[in-house]
Amino acid sequence: MKPQVEIAPEERPSLPRPLPPRAPASSRRPRVALFSGNYNYVRDGANQALNRLVGYLERRGCTVRVYSPTAPAPAFAPEGTLISVPSVRIPGRGDYRLGLGLPRRIRANLAEFAPEIVHVSAPDWTGTAAQRLARQAGIPVVSSLHTRFETYAAFYGAGLVRPAMERHLARFYRNSDRILVPTPAIAAEFAEAGLAGRTRLWGRGVDRTQFTPHARDLGWRRAMGVAEGEVAVLHFGRLVREKGLAAFVALCRRLIAEGLPVRPLIVGDGPERAWLEQKLPQARFAGHLMGAELGRAVASADLFLNPSTTEAFGNVTLEAMASGLPTVCVDMPSGRNLLEGGSGLLYAPGDEEGALDGLRLLVSDSRRRARMGAFAREASKAYDWDAASHQVLACYMDVLGRSLSPADTCPAAACSAEPCPAEALSRAA
Repeated sequence: MKPQVEIAPEERPSLPRPLPPRAPASSRRPRVALFSGNYNYVRDGANQALNRLVGYLERRGCTVRVYSPTAPAPAFAPEGTLISVPSVRIPGRGDYRLGLGLPRRIRANLAEFAPEIVHVSAPDWTGTAAQRLARQAGIPVVSSLHTRFETYAAFYGAGLVRPAMERHLARFYRNSDRILVPTPAIAAEFAEAGLAGRTRLWGRGVDRTQFTPHARDLGWRRAMGVAEGEVAVLHFGRLVREKGLAAFVALCRRLIAEGLPVRPLIVGDGPERAWLEQKLPQARFAGHLMGAELGRAVASADLFLNPSTTEAFGNVTLEAMASGLPTVCVDMPSGRNLLEGGSGLLYAPGDEEGALDGLRLLVSDSRRRARMGAFAREASKAYDWDAASHQVLACYMDVLGRSLSPADTCPAAACSAEPCPAEALSRAA
């Protein structure tokens, strides 16, 4: 299989060969080079998981160096050591950047770091070049799936390129020694492609102190223009096309046209905000929020509507659950994985009438919303950031032929959730 990025023979670096595998009893922590398409310049679910991971790995004795595009005004301070790689703004999506590969400066930095594992989280030019470089040097490659890139083209008038994107992604994952995926349903897709032996689960977590029903603030609702008796239907996340904004607008407009007391509440910002303000003038916009302000805004809604078909896990759905909100969500592996058991309602992709049925049911029945929201809050206990990051550490140790010591138990082992979330995910895979 030919790689997507070629490196001229004279430019191929002399990366060190990895140390010979030690006996399985070795519990020495690895040196990890992590490649990201967006580590901290825009806040999203993928970089939240990556930063949580790096913080956890360093606390557990790993040495990590992160390579990613950067911006002059990043969204937040990064965990760990961040090395900026060359990049350009993506046409039509200027808030995101595309890595341009591995110039000599970055290859020299990587050779000096001497990683034992290369973890690639985005199949862009930089990630693919890093994968190629690692394979040449005999360094294990771990890739992780964070979003369904193949679905993006349809939202930007480029549906014809989807087959080429799918071929590129198939090559990318087949050129990896281990593949980290966020849900059992996606793990099953890779198993059908013959990659079950390489696929491992990497779940996600939620900060239940930030996202909590106790943060609900009726005064904040009133200040935002949500009247008493109105049901605040939440959109939460980046304001970009692939998050299902067109579907959100269509559904809210129909509910409002039917005379239902619905008030769209938009928490987040992005390049489609002006379009959304024009198409849905009844909406209230909280803008980009962080920390306690974000937790307050989410908890102050009444239900969460998530029509996105591009989610791989659905961090925002989990955060809404922890905030005590019921969710109406398109039936995709991400939503199905989180909402099973009564935390929300699912509707088939493209089934606008099914979505409306679920929304009408929850808008008109405050008791049902309360029951479902309480169940969602309880279900969110099963998702712990350290337990999720521990899955990645276990994967690294496995691919290196090392084992975790008896003292390295899963951080969730002492949590109150039954069964342990990490163990449950492992069994599901």
